[in-house]
This record gives sequence, structure tokens and C-alpha cells, in this order.
Amino acid sequence: MSRKISKTEKFMTELVRERMKESRASAYFGFEVQSVRKGRVIFLLEAKARHKQIHGVVHGGILAALADTAAAIAAYTVVPQGTEVVTVQLSINYLKAAPGGRIIADAKVLRAGRNFVVTECEILNEDRSLAAKALITFGAAAGHSMAK
Repeated sequence: MSRKISKTEKFMTELVRERMKESRASAYFGFEVQSVRKGRVIFLLEAKARHKQIHGVVHGGILAALADTAAAIAAYTVVPQGTEVVTVQLSINYLKAAPGGRIIADAKVLRAGRNFVVTECEILNEDRSLAAKALITFGAAAGHSMAK
């Protein structure tokens, strides 16, 4: 049974889908936005041959980029508008190979402080087995921009 999606969640999801079109990296890797709500984001990746390393499983760097991207969007949902977030630390544990197919990134905000947002992201295989778990900290200072 699926839960009912609120108007706010629908709006946020569509907004993020539109903004993600501006990210060449996300487009190149094929990251898709499934859902966005305050403090939680779910991304999908249809893993293909181009995502795999020489042993035939999804490259760890692809999974780390997926976790970082999903978690960053989750962080953006809890900071004031106009705040930029930037990854300051990413730790990922690879627990099981990701052979391909549909990969799910489920990112959640654990704590949003004045200057940092701490998140976690679970990377799930198509069979819902846990492939990796990441802990990611973002710097988030209101009134500051990464642009020069």
C-alpha cells in the first residue's frame, strides 16, 4: 500500500525535477527524482553497462555521487531559501555489490543546525537489499554563495 502524496510534496518533487535538468552530472549519470519532501528525498538510477566497473557491478564512485546528490537535495529542503549547501564530508560503507537494474537512493536529514546539515543515505538494490550507506555533512551558511 502506498501513502498519499501531499500537494506540497508533489510541488517540491516537480520543482526539483526541473532544477535537476540544469545539472549536467546528474543527467550524465541518469539520476532521477522519485520524491521530495521536507528532510527526505528518494532518487532512482537505472544502472546500465556504462555505470559498471570491470567486475560487472556498479562502480562505487557512481553510488557515492548518487548518495551525495540525493542527500544534498534533502539538505536543501531544510535550510532557508537562498542558502547554498556544499559537501564537507562524505563517508560511505559499501555493504553489498550493486549488480545493476534499479538502484534506489533514500536520503534523510538527521540534523539541521545553523551552519551544518547532517544526512544519511541508504543505497538499495532492486531487490531492496542494502548495497551501501553514507553519512554526509553539508556546510550551509545563509547569505553565502559558492559563486564568485
